[in-house]
Amino acid sequence: MRARLPPGPVCMKTKTLMSELKSKYAEKSWNESFQLVRRCMEKTRDGRVCEPIAKCLQKINEALNVSSSAAMVSRLEMIAKQRGLGSHLSPTETVCYLTADLFYIEVLLLPGGRVEDVRVAHHGEAPVSSPSLLQLLRMKQFEEFSLKLDDLASFYNIPGDSDVKIKVYSSLRHLETDLFKISHLPRSLRESDLHIDLIMNGRIGNVQSGREGSPMTIEYYISPADALMGLSSTGEVSAGRVALVTAGSTDSSHRLQMESLISSPPQVDSCGFPVFQPLTEACSLLLPATFLLKLQPPLPVLTSFIEKMGKITDGVIAEKPLQVEPLHKLLLKTSRKYNPNTSCTDGLQFLVPLPGSECHSYVFPGAQWSCENWNGALMDAVPFSHPGHVPALLEILRHQSAISVLLESCFSKHSHSRDAALLSELTCELLPESDHCFSITFSLHESEHLAVLHVAVVDSHQMSCKLLMPDFMDHELDEYISRVLMRCMSIPITMRAVCRRVASLRTRPAPVSDPDESECVPAAVQEDISVSLTPDFCDKANTDAFVNPSPCASLGVYSHWATAGLPAELV
Repeated sequence: MRARLPPGPVCMKTKTLMSELKSKYAEKSWNESFQLVRRCMEKTRDGRVCEPIAKCLQKINEALNVSSSAAMVSRLEMIAKQRGLGSHLSPTETVCYLTADLFYIEVLLLPGGRVEDVRVAHHGEAPVSSPSLLQLLRMKQFEEFSLKLDDLASFYNIPGDSDVKIKVYSSLRHLETDLFKISHLPRSLRESDLHIDLIMNGRIGNVQSGREGSPMTIEYYISPADALMGLSSTGEVSAGRVALVTAGSTDSSHRLQMESLISSPPQVDSCGFPVFQPLTEACSLLLPATFLLKLQPPLPVLTSFIEKMGKITDGVIAEKPLQVEPLHKLLLKTSRKYNPNTSCTDGLQFLVPLPGSECHSYVFPGAQWSCENWNGALMDAVPFSHPGHVPALLEILRHQSAISVLLESCFSKHSHSRDAALLSELTCELLPESDHCFSITFSLHESEHLAVLHVAVVDSHQMSCKLLMPDFMDHELDEYISRVLMRCMSIPITMRAVCRRVASLRTRPAPVSDPDESECVPAAVQEDISVSLTPDFCDKANTDAFVNPSPCASLGVYSHWATAGLPAELV
């Protein structure tokens, strides 16, 4: 073993220097040490920040108790530098400004490190108080405040120099004005609940203006399951699919509006849509950007639907996506029921639990679902250049969402196995037809023949089902199945209702139909819906033992959608 050498002269000199530094600054306050590190950073010759010193400054900054105006200003300046913003104090040192190209923030300071108000000023607009930012600073939640600033800066992440950014932002504001005008045009109601009707049937959904620097949002689709699961105590629903209205850079230039294209009051055509003034050079500019509908969450979209959107936007959307994949695989990867251990090579097989200790097995054959008609791409943003594009684009997104919700209702975290298959009361094989049609092949109890349910999703408002069975035809039954599917948007619940109805028709004569009764959802389907909503069932659906919990007592104020039905498994 090598002997340890005694400390050399260099090592002794370093220790002596450190001791002298410690003794020199032992009586110094944290504020003085903080100011020393800041002066060291400001004296860098090449303008670059020394990474170790920057980390040291950040740690000191976070360790300081913000109990003075100077400490609050230092913390705000540090946050601004981290987010790429400018900062400066007013001459009276009572206001700290955080600045960017298209917005700035005023922080009104009080003695003792307190904050009187926080105001956000967008380009060309007066400052407006921001309660959320004010609350974060008063609670000394600086990390959350910094994240809010990052969100605000990302909203203005517009390409180009300051002049281009200002023009794109101005165009975005005029677009928002026109979208609001479209959303307020008169129309007929389809749903009994006004909020649901606005989301599902409004010309551009439920539009909410941007607040405190956030972009305009459009809620364009909500399933019956999400409507009920997202029901708050105030009766408001916020659980649907949302699109944020923003702008993004492009390699080529597009003509964007520089004023409102809808007259006041609006003139409408025979279909009830507004008449736009032509997009001429007088009211528009060529800019290296497009408007964007940023989808939250991202949506798997069929390639045929992407081609339709490309035609609507006159080529702004590339009609041929670069990366395509079978739609059912994309849906599984983006689903809340995604299990990383699920293999997609030979298709998908799921065991879906239903209330009453019943299970269904759903099979997606890989070869058939890999056909070109059912290939898709994951879209997180939809570019466009004119407000008139939005209603048609949203209709396609709603159509795709309806197809996705139906297919996802057959997904489960339960992998299909030989042992699990023994628990299944019904085995169904889903096969694709055209880009909006698919079939469900199954075998009824006490029957030697197969039956096929053909499902056509015409759009998000219209679906038709046709049951094909040997020696059996009932058009009223087809209408009944279509009605149940439209209201519950769940294949497992619909298949359970089909089996029960066919069994009842075979064992007894068909009763005389009552016009009022034909519009009602059967009590058995309502019971399935109620039980599938209970937290107990949602938890126990993740186990191998499927039990029948007690039905929930109330489904909230959305009575029409409550009786409409839900996916059989809410995981």
